[in-house]
Amino acid sequence: MTESSTTGPLNGLKVIELAGIGPGPYAAMLLADMGADVVRVERPGPAASSVPPEQDVLRRNRRSIVVDLREPEGVRTVLALAAQADVLLEGFRPGVTERLGLGPADCWNVNPRLVYGRMTGWGQSGPLASATGHDIGYIAITGALASIGRAGQPPVPPVNLVGDFGGGSTFLVIGVLAAVWEASRSGRGQIVDAAIVDGASSLTALLHGLMAAGQWVDQRGHNFLDTGAPWYDTYRTADDRWMAVGALESKFYAEFTQLLGIPEDLAGRDDASMWPQLREAIAQAFSARTQDEWVTVFEGTDACVAPVLSLTEAAGHPHLAARDTFIEVGGITQPAPAPRFSRTVPRRPTPPPPIGADTADVLRDWMITEGVVAPQAGDQ
Repeated sequence: MTESSTTGPLNGLKVIELAGIGPGPYAAMLLADMGADVVRVERPGPAASSVPPEQDVLRRNRRSIVVDLREPEGVRTVLALAAQADVLLEGFRPGVTERLGLGPADCWNVNPRLVYGRMTGWGQSGPLASATGHDIGYIAITGALASIGRAGQPPVPPVNLVGDFGGGSTFLVIGVLAAVWEASRSGRGQIVDAAIVDGASSLTALLHGLMAAGQWVDQRGHNFLDTGAPWYDTYRTADDRWMAVGALESKFYAEFTQLLGIPEDLAGRDDASMWPQLREAIAQAFSARTQDEWVTVFEGTDACVAPVLSLTEAAGHPHLAARDTFIEVGGITQPAPAPRFSRTVPRRPTPPPPIGADTADVLRDWMITEGVVAPQAGDQ
């Protein structure tokens, strides 16, 4: 009989999150979604994010306490939490937590096993380490941004998915969990320097390999994954919506052109000089029917064609609905925790709490007696 759990694979992992915005909170959310007990330490006063706290999906699934880190009592409180934690996450500029008295050395004085996760754009060292920045700048210098877009057109910022969350949060979580595993054997914590420039660069590993093999040119819009090939692109439909085509393999491409109705004399793809005519034929075919009509044609086939859905529409797609890929938490539709686990199934996420709502409960549960120089929730 299979053992089951509803607490998640990270049940028992205790994480302190020094509140910030963007990739830090997303990393903390991922850990909390997998069952870690994450306590978000927030500052007194207005929230740092422009999103109202109760609607900030990145704050879900964990408890919130308010601590004034400018006061000695507040610093002692966080150190008392760190003494019991497995992980501390912070996303300040280099040197800030050291000046507060909450740097790695300060925390290791009370807990040598603590893993200290640092989330920044530029990293803890280098000429730009102390500079301000945002996702678009981080991916700009890595080559990632230059690779996204059409030939002859400006690079297209991919929201903040490649830098902040792909190159930042994801690598912070991987690094922290690796360091926790190592600490379980060595008894010693360490710093995890998760720089978005490092993670975003890592995401381009495939492209560097393809370039070395002569299968990729360092110009956007000229390759098989960046709209250079007509069979890997998006096309407008009769109702001004879009279909995405990814018919890379020859057998899938053959099914794609057959279902789309592309004449055999245009369907060949070995001669790149004919690609403009092929692209035009594909575009003309798609423009003749609505998105829903093309979904009927292609869904369930091996043609590798899918409708381009908006964020609002995505939750209603039959496949995603069947998997409960999107759920409603606190009245807000949002992505469900990922990935999934067959045995240690995490609990359903809880809504983001009001800032400081859990201060008293956390201090009691963690048996912290130091004073907290900050207002409680509702008193701000």
